[in-house]
Amino acid sequence: MHELIRLARAMRCDAADPAQAFSHRLRIGLLVAALILILSSIFG
Repeated sequence: MHELIRLARAMRCDAADPAQAFSHRLRIGLLVAALILILSSIFG
């Protein structure tokens, strides 16, 4: 659990620019969605 919290803190974006923060969240969201898709196809 501690490793997941550490990973989440490492991926955190503290950008003052809203456009940069949005693009960062979009990339992270797409990465998580791709990971879920890959894992569900392997284990599903």
